[in-house]
Amino acid sequence: MTEEANVTNLEQAYQQEPFFLNPETLPDTLLERMPAPTGWRVLILPYRGQGKTEGGILLAHETQERTNVNTQVGYVLKMGPLAYKDQEKFPDGAWCEEKQWVMFARYAGSRFEIDGGEVRILNDDEILATILDPNDIKQT
Repeated sequence: MTEEANVTNLEQAYQQEPFFLNPETLPDTLLERMPAPTGWRVLILPYRGQGKTEGGILLAHETQERTNVNTQVGYVLKMGPLAYKDQEKFPDGAWCEEKQWVMFARYAGSRFEIDGGEVRILNDDEILATILDPNDIKQT
C-alpha cells in the first residue's frame, strides 16, 4: 500500500521526524474535496515548518499555532479558472502553477480549516515569489 493511500485528511499529509508537509502524499480524492477557487483566486496549503528548533528542541503547540498563522510560505493546491488570465496585469504569464511552493504576505488571503488542516484562498496577485524549498524561508 502506498503512502498516498493512507492519507485521508490534511493533518496526515504532514510527516513526523522532521515535521514537514509532503504534498505528494495528498491523494486525488482529498484534493477533489478541497474548495475549487473561483475567478482569479488560488488555493494554498500553508507550510507548518519543522515543529522544532535547529538545535532539536520541540516547539510547544501554541508556538506552532502562532507560526502557522504567521506563515508566509505555502503549496499551491488549485487555481481558479481566471487566475493569471489577465494579459494586462500579467503580460509575462502566470506567477506560479499548481504543485509549486510560493511566498505570500503574512496575513494575505482568507484562512479556514478543512479536513484537519488550514488552507488559504489568495488572489492571484498576492503571490510574491516561487521557491524550491519552504525550509529555506525563515520566519521573523
